[in-house]
Amino acid sequence: MTNHQNLTTLGALKASGYRPKSIKDEIRDNLVSKLKSGDKILNSIIGYDYTVLPELERAILSRHNILLLGLRGQAKTRIARHMTELLDEYIPIIAGSELNDDPLMPISRFAQDLIKGNGDDTPIEWMHRSERYVEKLATPDVSIADLIGDVDPIKAATLKLPYSDERVIHYGLIPRSHRCIFVINELPDLQARIQVSLFNILQEGDLQIRGFKIRLPLDISFVFTANPEDYTNRGSIITPLKDRIESQILTHYPHNIETSMSITAQEASIHPTTAKTVNIPLLHRQLIEMISFNARESEYTDPKSGVSARLSITALENLYSTAERRSLVNGEEQTTSRICDFSGIVPAITGKVELVYEGEQEGPYHVAMHLIFSSVKELFLSIFPNPNKSTKTDKDEYGVIKAYFSGGNIIELLNDDPDKTFRKKLDQVAGLKRLADDYLRHDEDVYAMMELILFGLSECEVLGKNVLDNSMEFGDPLSDMLRNLDN
Repeated sequence: MTNHQNLTTLGALKASGYRPKSIKDEIRDNLVSKLKSGDKILNSIIGYDYTVLPELERAILSRHNILLLGLRGQAKTRIARHMTELLDEYIPIIAGSELNDDPLMPISRFAQDLIKGNGDDTPIEWMHRSERYVEKLATPDVSIADLIGDVDPIKAATLKLPYSDERVIHYGLIPRSHRCIFVINELPDLQARIQVSLFNILQEGDLQIRGFKIRLPLDISFVFTANPEDYTNRGSIITPLKDRIESQILTHYPHNIETSMSITAQEASIHPTTAKTVNIPLLHRQLIEMISFNARESEYTDPKSGVSARLSITALENLYSTAERRSLVNGEEQTTSRICDFSGIVPAITGKVELVYEGEQEGPYHVAMHLIFSSVKELFLSIFPNPNKSTKTDKDEYGVIKAYFSGGNIIELLNDDPDKTFRKKLDQVAGLKRLADDYLRHDEDVYAMMELILFGLSECEVLGKNVLDNSMEFGDPLSDMLRNLDN
């Protein structure tokens, strides 16, 4: 729609050729324009190009109300919020209208009386699309008055009106969302009797308040979000309401590491100074995503609960901060993250996974460390040959490294080792740098590869590893076993 924000009266609006349009037609028309021009809708949504977004486009073209159904951290609310991108930039409303009345199709008593008294001189205002989004988190304490409305005794007393006069009504969130996108998050948490109050609005587009004989033909595009877990644990969407929500769209977690990395990079909030100080190698970014993927499949976590994308996001933020703290302690202007730094992401894991009984027995910290080390092993084996599957005819690529440790050598990597010390310790391990160079990928950090080899060999039980409070110690597994027996 052409913007006419300079128009300030009903008469001027009529003369401009303006025609009313329902919000669902408005969203549909703008989507059609984007599809014809090849523009992508919802630019900040990653990983849904061939799954969720086509389903969303079909629902919009059908002018449906929408239910986004998926586990936590699958961008359901983000999708709803970014649907405002499909609204016209501005729409006209009657000035002072509580219900965003269209000047040519007023629905409230206030707007109708104003037009009756002022005619073409009725003042109008222009509403930006950013103001046309209303969101409500469904909680058990939400009342019908909150959503629909109720009689306001203070308004009745102030205006000296009887309770039978509809002007004493205080409108709830839904009527005040006329011509807007209205979102209810976590719909199953809404009490069943409150869900019932939505029937007429969804089916007929109108409502009743306290028995008043009024009809408000509301024009609202509804979006609901829900977690499948809620159907059994906290509540459910009652069947008649589900029947009235025309399109149910299933969301999902990223299908691959690359997509997950893109989401994490987009969403992570890194202080500019931190970003300049700390370099996070590609290896470590991949490792963070592997931890999230493995957490979703772990025997210790509840698959019905899901593992939010926020695990990867906060883990990356914590990894930056762990490396930055070390650089500040050591007075270094630049540093690179290490696998040793991953102990600093444990708080980002423990609060993001729902443990089953076996996980509770292990404890959140041990589950987090298990996820980190099992992911390290997976990353190691995706790059290097499996040290436990070599045959007698194969060259043992790890022979020099194993000989170094079987000779009684031990390497201890302190969490707060300065970069120079950290690299010097790795350089001391015979054969380590040469092996890392052989498998070095483009633009990869060689010391990150060297550290990965040590951790990977320890997870494959080729080397022994002791996890201490502030360090990691690597040595010969037999020596470690004998030392443990002595203790």
